[in-house]
Amino acid sequence: MVGSSPSDELDAIRQESRSPGDRKIVKSIRESGSQTARERIENLLDEGSFVEVDAFVKHRSGDFGMHLHSPLGDGVIAGHGQIDGRRVVCFSQDYSVFSGTMGEMHAKKITKVVEFAEKSRLPIVGVWDGDGQRAHESVASLGPAGDLLDAIVSCSGRVPIISIVLGTVSGTSALAAGLSDFVILGEERGKMFMRSPYTIPEIIEGELDEDQLGGAEQHASRSGVACLVSKSETEAFDRAAEILSYLPDHTMAEAPILHSGERWNRKCKGLEKLVPEDSDRPYDIRGVIDQVIDAKRFLEFFPSYAENVVIGFARLDGISIGVVGNQPSVLAGCLDIDASAKAARFIRTCDCFNIPVVTFVDVPGFLPGTVQEWGGIIRHGAKLLYAYAEATVPKLAVVTRKAYGGAYLAMSCKHLGSDYNVSWPTGELAVMGAEGAVRIIHRAELAGSDDSEGTYEQLVRDYRDKFGDPYVAARHGWLDDVIEPSQTRRALVGALRPLLSKREIVPPKKHGNIPL
Repeated sequence: MVGSSPSDELDAIRQESRSPGDRKIVKSIRESGSQTARERIENLLDEGSFVEVDAFVKHRSGDFGMHLHSPLGDGVIAGHGQIDGRRVVCFSQDYSVFSGTMGEMHAKKITKVVEFAEKSRLPIVGVWDGDGQRAHESVASLGPAGDLLDAIVSCSGRVPIISIVLGTVSGTSALAAGLSDFVILGEERGKMFMRSPYTIPEIIEGELDEDQLGGAEQHASRSGVACLVSKSETEAFDRAAEILSYLPDHTMAEAPILHSGERWNRKCKGLEKLVPEDSDRPYDIRGVIDQVIDAKRFLEFFPSYAENVVIGFARLDGISIGVVGNQPSVLAGCLDIDASAKAARFIRTCDCFNIPVVTFVDVPGFLPGTVQEWGGIIRHGAKLLYAYAEATVPKLAVVTRKAYGGAYLAMSCKHLGSDYNVSWPTGELAVMGAEGAVRIIHRAELAGSDDSEGTYEQLVRDYRDKFGDPYVAARHGWLDDVIEPSQTRRALVGALRPLLSKREIVPPKKHGNIPL
């Protein structure tokens, strides 16, 4: 700029970097009710806390006329700031620049802040809104994209990673988002595809639209990619902040303790009425969870995926906990393939970040049938067992009713290193239900009986009288106590407090080999 001072030139360049996108696209973004990439960053972070890096970066491609258009920032805003006073590293893809596609410098920018997060031991929050790999740059962008994926994997388990998907995300961007600990999809515009939707036959031929194949509802209920769905962009940012409130900054830190003002030893009123005495009658395990935790504040993940198990964050006496519970109102609480994988991944996430796991057990077994057997219920069920056995965080479990067979073993049993296990008087810990056990044990007797039905009913009653309570397990030391339901909160908090200093020495090894 002729005749201008260096300061004026800097101001002009900085101003250009703040609005690099196509004005028509920016206008259409705003008209659709969305925000620009910079507005999203400002909405996500505490006011005035954002520190931007690499604002002046440009792409280096000269093919397909790219040299005629090289906007500052190369389609992504990156840096660090604060969320509720907590330091975080963040980035936001800019759809108004090359449709948010990931070119060489675009990928390098994100990699730079991800590596910064690993060194600084800070959480990462990424806002994704890009159409995958930038075709115009071809192979030149592949290497940096691989570097980005490698950096995210290096951060996994070291710092929390949250991805917020607010547009159509495909290819490498979708893979990168999928590596996160938590994925939040915008209900209206959030879409994810492994391949660009422009190349998917069902969409090209009009059999499906983008929402039906890769929309938020599909990824929340069918694929299990999205742990939460937000109705608005602001709600998505609030959800990300809420998740962070339960987590530490990194794996060597402790999560914040936030007291609700409730008494730690208050009684859990109404649990006896909430859980039916008839073990075949369903109920909603969320009602039990709400009565036990602080202020009934339960942040549930994947609420519409594998609904036969419930997972999420809550607090006990201000302490962050991960909650896992069988859901008797869906498939009678049986564990299936998706439920096992869902709970196993969550338990491992809690273990990464020092979050104690509290398990509510009411499980009649693994779901039977050819679909489950051929689908690999053995290896998927083993994942859940593996996750509990591997976890070194405090593990507590409450048996509310049924705890049968292999499913009992897979749900934080004492034999997998659980630290505190209790049961209500209604608990039934057995190899299987009385009905099935009688048909196996007394098969010959039933076959030769003149009144097989009456004999069967009497044998079932006898079996229940002998094994249909928690006291046999308690006598073997597999339960630490049998408690009244109203004392559940008091018992869990009393056990959790000393367990906060728990440390386990793990034998040296590279890593375990969790079932596929």
